[in-house]
Parts: sequence; C-alpha cells; structure tokens
Amino acid sequence: MTRLKPFDSSEFLTDDETIAEYLTAALEDPNPDVFLTAVGQVAKARGMAEIAREAGLGRESLYKALLPGAKPRYDTVLKVLHSLGVKIVVSAA
Repeated sequence: MTRLKPFDSSEFLTDDETIAEYLTAALEDPNPDVFLTAVGQVAKARGMAEIAREAGLGRESLYKALLPGAKPRYDTVLKVLHSLGVKIVVSAA
C-alpha cells in the first residue's frame, strides 16, 4: 500500500517570486478564504512565530486571523503582509 503525505504548499514557498505569484493567484479567487489560507501558508513558510512577532500579534491570534471564515481587520492583514515583506498593488484590469 502506498502512503501519501498531505500536500503542504508552504514547503514550496521558498523565494520571493514564488510567494508573490502564489498570493497574486489567491487574490484572483472570489473566495476571501483562499487569500487568507495563502497568507497563512506563506507565514508558515517564513516562520509563524516570527511573522506574528513582527506584526505585533500573538502566534495564536495570527493563526485565528488566517483561518477560513475569519474576518480579520484590514490593518491586521496589512501588518501581516508587511511582516512577510509583500504588499498589495492595484492596477487597471
């Protein structure tokens, strides 16, 4: 019997370009949970405790803010993105 381990996208988020493309693709999905999950995977790849500290959040608070269905405040999302070293850019469609 072949055993497969669950897919963990954070294992592949190893450089800034990949992370930017991953988050950009997540933003294109109309479901906001997709973006929150993607931010959570990037935070996991970069070190959840470190990202939480840099964002001024507790680690558990960060986990809760990025759960599907969570409604994090805009400023919380911006703090986390800043801690990840990324920013959202708006352009004409």
